[in-house]
Amino acid sequence: MIAFDLECSNGHVFECWFKDGQSYDEQREKGFIECPVCNDKSVSKIPSSFSIARSFPFEKQPKPKQENLQVDIEALGKKIYNFIEKNFDDVGCNFAKEALKIHYGVTEPRHIRGVSTDAEEEMLKSEGIKFFKVSIPQKPDTSET
Repeated sequence: MIAFDLECSNGHVFECWFKDGQSYDEQREKGFIECPVCNDKSVSKIPSSFSIARSFPFEKQPKPKQENLQVDIEALGKKIYNFIEKNFDDVGCNFAKEALKIHYGVTEPRHIRGVSTDAEEEMLKSEGIKFFKVSIPQKPDTSET
């Protein structure tokens, strides 16, 4: 038996048990799986939390060194900004249009970023297009003061 965390297109999260992964796929294709809250049959697997058993008691676990836990927030922000700039096409206000084109094979798949309205986001969800919103750090200051 295996448990999957599932989410319907309306955002309700729930758990279901299956014989195996193939059983989930078969039941989903036949429309047997539905949200217990709203009866939506458009469900998909989402990442599940899990835990790993320890091989020795908690008190014997080595403690992390505090000096290794400090993070240079400014440097991290620059790295994130540079990664996004380098790896995502900025489509600005055309995010929803470009996402639809990619989804329906009109244009080549690629990573995009941009802005969209609440109505456009709802439309993308209804079309089955997965996206996520993230706050992008401001452009790092490159001047030396």
